[in-house]
Amino acid sequence: MINMLKPYLNVTKPGIIMGNLISVAGGFFLASQGNIDWGLMFAAIVGLSLVVASGCAINNCIDTDIDAKMRRTQKRVTVTGELSVSRAFWFGVALGFAGFAILTIYTNAMATLFAVIGYVVYVGVYSLYMKRLSVYGTLVGSLSGAVPPVVGYCAVSGKFDAGAAILLLMFCLWQMPHSYAIAIFRYDDYKAAKIPVLPVVQGIEKAKLHIVAYVAVFALVSVLLPLIGYTGVAFMAVACSTSLWWLAMALRGYRKDVDVTGWARQVFGFSIITITALSVTMALDFKVVTSQLFVQL
Repeated sequence: MINMLKPYLNVTKPGIIMGNLISVAGGFFLASQGNIDWGLMFAAIVGLSLVVASGCAINNCIDTDIDAKMRRTQKRVTVTGELSVSRAFWFGVALGFAGFAILTIYTNAMATLFAVIGYVVYVGVYSLYMKRLSVYGTLVGSLSGAVPPVVGYCAVSGKFDAGAAILLLMFCLWQMPHSYAIAIFRYDDYKAAKIPVLPVVQGIEKAKLHIVAYVAVFALVSVLLPLIGYTGVAFMAVACSTSLWWLAMALRGYRKDVDVTGWARQVFGFSIITITALSVTMALDFKVVTSQLFVQL
C-alpha cells in the first residue's frame, strides 16, 4: 500500500509544500496579532497545501519532457513511469478541487482569490508558457511563489492592505535571487532542457548583477513591516542581519577566485535560511496595527 501511494506523494513535491506552510503560517500569525483562530488557521493551511500540491502535480505533467533532460528531475515519477501523466493530472485536479473548496467554505473571498491568482499564474502563465519561451519566466513565477503568505494573511484580515502588499512584494523579490542561484549551479541542466533562464540567455555575470540588486531591494522592503508598525524590534534585527549577510554573500560572487557553482549554492542555501527566519520572526514579533497606509481593497 505504501509503495502504491508513494508516487502520488512524490508528484506533489512535499519539500515545496513544507516551505510554503512556513510562509502561510507567518502571514497568518502576523495578521492575527495574537488573537489566533486555530480552526481558521488549520483550514487555511490544509486548503492552500492541497492547492500547492495540485499545482505541483500538474506542473510535473506539463514538464515531463523538460524533466527528462535535466539530471535533478530525471527521477520524477512522471518521467520514470511510476505514475502515468494522466493519473498525475487527474490526481492534481482532485487536489485542487478539494483545496479551493476548503478555502472557499472556511476562509474568505480575498484569501481564495489570491490562491486562485497564484494557481493560474503558476500552472497557466508560468508552466505552460513563460518558463519555456521567455527570460522573464522567473519574474512571472515569483508572483505565484509569493502568494502563500498573502493567503495566510488575508484568511485572517479578509482584505488586501499594506501588510499584505508588503508580504507580496517581499516574497516576490526573495524568489528572484533564490531562483537565479539555482539556475547558476544547475546551469547545464537548464541549458540542456533549453529553458531560457537569465544565466543561460544573458550570461552568469548578468545573473550575478541581478542577484545583488534583488537582494538589496529585498532588504529594503523587508524592513517596511517594522517601520510601518506591523512588527517590532526583533523582526527589524533579524531582517537587517539576515538580509545584509545575504547581500554580502551575493557580493562575494565578484571575487576573481570565486567558485561560481559553490557560491551559487551558498546564495541559494542562505536564501532559505533568510526567508524561514523572517517568516518565523514575523509570526512571533507582531504588533497591533492602529493605522493603514494603503487603501484597503
